[in-house]
Amino acid sequence: MLSPKTIFIFAFFVCISFSLFSQDTLKTVTKQDTVKALILEDNKHKAEQYYNNGIAEFKSKNFTNALASFTQAINLDSTFERAYYNRGTTKFEMKNYKAAIEDFNSALKIKESPDSYFSRAQAEDELDDPKAAMADYTKTIAVKVDYAQAYYYRGEIKFQADDYIAAIEDYNLAIKYKPDYSYAFNDRASAKLQLEKYDEAISDYTQGLKANSDMPFAYNNRGSAYRKKGNYMSAISDYTEAINHKHDYAIAYNNRGSAKFENGDYAGAVEDFTDAIKHRRNYEFAMNNRAVAKFKLKDYKGSVADCDAAITLNPKYGNAYYNRAIAKEMLRDDAGACADFKKAAELGVDAAKNYTGGCN
Repeated sequence: MLSPKTIFIFAFFVCISFSLFSQDTLKTVTKQDTVKALILEDNKHKAEQYYNNGIAEFKSKNFTNALASFTQAINLDSTFERAYYNRGTTKFEMKNYKAAIEDFNSALKIKESPDSYFSRAQAEDELDDPKAAMADYTKTIAVKVDYAQAYYYRGEIKFQADDYIAAIEDYNLAIKYKPDYSYAFNDRASAKLQLEKYDEAISDYTQGLKANSDMPFAYNNRGSAYRKKGNYMSAISDYTEAINHKHDYAIAYNNRGSAKFENGDYAGAVEDFTDAIKHRRNYEFAMNNRAVAKFKLKDYKGSVADCDAAITLNPKYGNAYYNRAIAKEMLRDDAGACADFKKAAELGVDAAKNYTGGCN
């Protein structure tokens, strides 16, 4: 399947205009001009053949062949805007983003197309240049006001910058022009979740899932909104639905474990954290969470072992030191507990500072 950032490709046709000449020179010029016109016509016809071959190769994911065909088309017709554009999308699929931008630039010199602005923005996004991408998404909208994807991706940049209110404004417009835009509903909900508007977030996640029920991340996200409200059973139900759609969804296992923990089901939480670690071996957060659940079950050695594993993966994980210190206290390892409390405090865990007073 092609990248969701790949733009649909459309055929392009070129018209040729002919000049009128005076009656005196008609015989001589007509012969020469006809030959010249026929050559141009032949080149454009061949260019279209190469272009169509490129389209077919692109659809078959034969990107190297597609690239060669689009280049042949451009060599025959240097004004072939769609050939530049589609060669750019091919380079994008090959992750050659800088070269893709060069082709989008060439296409834009010939014609101001919203697709070229949008695709250039996508490449700039991939090159981690949000300022340039934002400008190009805005140019896309200036040329085509109902370009829903441009609003959506501009909203994404604003979301990543923690400007949730501005992001919501763009998601609103994306949904206005594409009422079944499931991803826009999901991300607008996530922005509302960050603003602690839990009921509105749940409503948007639900709208997104009505448009597209095969979005495991939306079930997971709605579960987190329910969890924030303290509705643990609904949260667990949504996390379970996310896992049903994606059986190796480590984050959903971890989140379901957290909901079970908060609902007092410590054994169930341990099972879910274990599954999360099974599907993501380096999941230090799930290891730390399992340590806390094991502590609740009075498995202090198991708790220490899980904290050890989390700290091995992330030596600056303050909460893991703090939790290990508490478990070591229960095992009467006072020196070890003091060392861990000090380290946790050093790493910014304020609660740990309450325990360092009696340490040597």
